Amino acid sequence: MTEKRPGPLPLNVRAAGSKAAAPKTREAAAKPAEIVGQTLERALDPLAAALKRAAQKGADTVSKSFTPAAAAPAKPPAKPAPKPGKPGLMVSPLAVPFPAIPPIAGVELAVGRAGFYKDVRDDLLLMHFPDGAACAGVFTRHGVGSAPVDWCRKQLEATGGEGLRALLVNAGCANSFTGKPGADAARRCASAIGKRFDCRQRDVMLASTGVIGVLLDDAKIVNRLPELEAALAEDAWATAAQAIMTTDTFPKGAYAEADIDGVTVKIAGIAKGSGMIAPDMATMLSFIATDATIAPAALQTLVSLYTRSTFNVVTVDGDRSTNDTCLLFATGKAGAPRISRVGDKRLADFRDKLEGVMLDLAQQLVRDGEGASKFIKITVNGAQSHASARKIARTVAESLLVKTAFAGEDANWGRIVMAVGRADEPVNRDRIGVRFGDLVAAHDGAVSPTYNEAQMSAYMKRSELEVSIDVGVGRASASVWTCDLTKRYVEINGDYRS
Repeated sequence: MTEKRPGPLPLNVRAAGSKAAAPKTREAAAKPAEIVGQTLERALDPLAAALKRAAQKGADTVSKSFTPAAAAPAKPPAKPAPKPGKPGLMVSPLAVPFPAIPPIAGVELAVGRAGFYKDVRDDLLLMHFPDGAACAGVFTRHGVGSAPVDWCRKQLEATGGEGLRALLVNAGCANSFTGKPGADAARRCASAIGKRFDCRQRDVMLASTGVIGVLLDDAKIVNRLPELEAALAEDAWATAAQAIMTTDTFPKGAYAEADIDGVTVKIAGIAKGSGMIAPDMATMLSFIATDATIAPAALQTLVSLYTRSTFNVVTVDGDRSTNDTCLLFATGKAGAPRISRVGDKRLADFRDKLEGVMLDLAQQLVRDGEGASKFIKITVNGAQSHASARKIARTVAESLLVKTAFAGEDANWGRIVMAVGRADEPVNRDRIGVRFGDLVAAHDGAVSPTYNEAQMSAYMKRSELEVSIDVGVGRASASVWTCDLTKRYVEINGDYRS
């Protein structure tokens, strides 16, 4: 029986200044990753509270359609374009259509095939900024990391995020855990692009995704650069999103327009990710561009702040990647005034719309969770602090017993209470409550007198679910988005390399 694909949940956007440096290696080594992450979150809490102006407006996404020109009779029929992603994967029943994304002034894109996959598909993306762009980034805090992540961190520090000229992305090879040879391969890619576009290699950002432990064959990429340069176009966001897919079953994109001092600016983003998704960040790549004029320091604060409330509140399986990268570029081509401070009042609408674009992309990662059939929002209320609420919500969202109960459409609230308790955060057992949508399962530490198994079972058959938990010790709250865990997850990951 074929399940209907649900449309996107209403998001707060689909409408037509100090530099936050990445954590240094020595600091990351000195503390466990969880402690480092919590320290950064608490440091950002006051700024998040000051800037939070979540817009509630939504707009439908529109799929692009084209009218093909009539083919000349003498020419043979064109070959079908290669399908994106891994062959044989069923498109997620939670998929959403790719939005209509217009050109972003100052951004050119091209895709190509280096041959990192056995099947015929695009696996290269080149983004070119002819007149340069400000750039900021947030990267994985994974202890292993990867050559492209190391490269981006180093070059952003060296350039201060000014005058970036290109981004090169490859799928099919993560170039992680490859030592100095991997670093050399990354440098050669950047150097080749620098020579082709007459810029410094430090003005080139890199990103990779794919199998860990395989050395990047940079010659395959360098040999395709002439074709990529020739194919550069302003209107190629959909094919760009397809080229970076791995086990993704649909391309992910988001778009919004914002007002800065009376000038309309555009924000466009793409992302990839399906499995190995968890906070700090996920196995995901995301590239966002705007034609606004924003100083690199302010841009860095924005991407750091909103990564925390978007990409770091989604989880599919609890595993983090070595290659997570989120880059934000600003070309300054819209004619809006230059913004140097993230607290500038003129930036208020842009801040809301940027967070909306990032949250849209983050939620699409969950919708495409490997084998997912349920899109689930877990909200914890009554916690001692926001960090505590988020940790409890994440513990529930990543519990295998909870996730498999969702897959089986079983409102097993006992498993949820179990996960709440093992989060090791303050809770009041006698005041814990659990709701599935509007249905009360538990109240004041016991099963609800209004509990109705038939109503619960009917609710659990939905493809999009909400679970609310009150832990009864404070006033803080937090939400995490996740999906269920099905047999398909095992099938997809059991033969990932084949």
